[in-house]
Amino acid sequence: MTEGKLFKKVLVANRGEIAIRVFRALSEMGIGSVGVYSEADRLSAHLKYADEAYLIGGAAPSESYLNIERIIATAKKAGCEAIHPGYGFLAESHEFAKACEDAGLVFIGPSPESIKAMGFKTKAKKIMKDSGVPVIPGCLAGVTDIQQAEKLAAEIGYPIMLKASAGGGGKGMRIVRSREELDQAFRTARSEAESYFGNPEIFIEKLIERPRHIEVQILADNHGNVIHLGERECSIQRRYQKLIEESPSPAIDSETRKQIGAAAVLAAKAANYRNAGTVEFIMDQKGNFYFLEMNTRLQVEHPVTEFVTGIDIVINQIKIAAGRRLEYTQDEISWRGSAIECRIYAEDPMNDFLPSLGRIKRVRNPEGPWVRVENYVYSGYEVPVYYDPLIAKVITWGADRKSAIARMRRALSEYIIEGIETTIPFHMWVMRDPHFLAGDFDTSYIDRHYVGDSRRKRRKTPPEVAVIAACISAIESQPQKKDGHSRSRWRDVSRREAARSWAR
Repeated sequence: MTEGKLFKKVLVANRGEIAIRVFRALSEMGIGSVGVYSEADRLSAHLKYADEAYLIGGAAPSESYLNIERIIATAKKAGCEAIHPGYGFLAESHEFAKACEDAGLVFIGPSPESIKAMGFKTKAKKIMKDSGVPVIPGCLAGVTDIQQAEKLAAEIGYPIMLKASAGGGGKGMRIVRSREELDQAFRTARSEAESYFGNPEIFIEKLIERPRHIEVQILADNHGNVIHLGERECSIQRRYQKLIEESPSPAIDSETRKQIGAAAVLAAKAANYRNAGTVEFIMDQKGNFYFLEMNTRLQVEHPVTEFVTGIDIVINQIKIAAGRRLEYTQDEISWRGSAIECRIYAEDPMNDFLPSLGRIKRVRNPEGPWVRVENYVYSGYEVPVYYDPLIAKVITWGADRKSAIARMRRALSEYIIEGIETTIPFHMWVMRDPHFLAGDFDTSYIDRHYVGDSRRKRRKTPPEVAVIAACISAIESQPQKKDGHSRSRWRDVSRREAARSWAR
């Protein structure tokens, strides 16, 4: 595709709120849009935003949203020139990106080679270290036997973290604080890595105690230009899954922002990266930051960056994929105010975040200045069991962090979703918690503060919910089929994977 020529029609290989987000961008650009849906999504709201929509298979992701052949065949049938993967599902599949190229379709994302290189943590870590990006002390090669693990752990020094080389989403991860814990943790991590990712390889690195999770948004075109759009604070997590994000981080000053931004740009160049991506870092209590991984896709939390920079990341993704040069230099990027995002899940925060299934009886979205709601649910919608429990995102902006939080409190107080339990009460609690208000938190925040809050009344788990969660967990724990489709590629949108955490 020659520089400057936009696509005429794009297929969005996703569902829910992210599909709607991309459809809106395509509409603004005057580009035709094609949606796809599974049997379970025949009544999904995202179909109303597409110019055309096609059924691609059964409710199970493997039969629809993970079916590469059907998606590509649909795109060709509809006369599309490109495919936008959204996030989750096939967004980080180098096989899918390559299949698009082989079919003469443009994959709106990075190259298959970059996705593959960044998909394996040991390889990504070596690329970063060789390029001068700070990395966590540890091994740069996978470990497959306990004797090698014992030796490396002794060299690195306890506590250590075991991680699946091909993993993500917290799967195949174990904290080990002593030699006595290593044997069992290593066996469990290897088994989980094999089950989830079809690869039992584990790598070992030094555990950073109570870190903050900081990520940097980058944009890179096909002409060698790379810029960063600042950082996002993503430390409010539960079992390695993000719940609240904000930009800028209350822990980052202007000098550190320059340093971590420069490191992210260096990382993108080292990976020969193009399109939108996110370089994730962890930061210790002294302010030192280390490369964690690179997410080779659009992030769920991209709206907070859009609010503070005024840059539409999705539109830039599409323009870059069409061959256009970046419209901004690094010196032209500025940050204004503060933005916060709360992820609204169909989970019960008063009951250990267990899934809340059922029909939504009533929905009333919050409104008002500088409030953005991205969702796909409506009154009468039945929350499906097959996909991720994320049903909405609320994003607010303020002239400073204090006003952004106040606006989020007001927005959450207006948000009504009846018929199921949601995480709205949890978010309202966080927005009033003194630790959060002071910016005094890290990735252990929920375990240290929310779970230990004795003022909360806990609900008794309905037996049928416990049974459903246990059954889904049992299904998910079965060995992965050797079909090349790693579950890690749809961790953001797989309800079955999330259920494994729910059932614990």
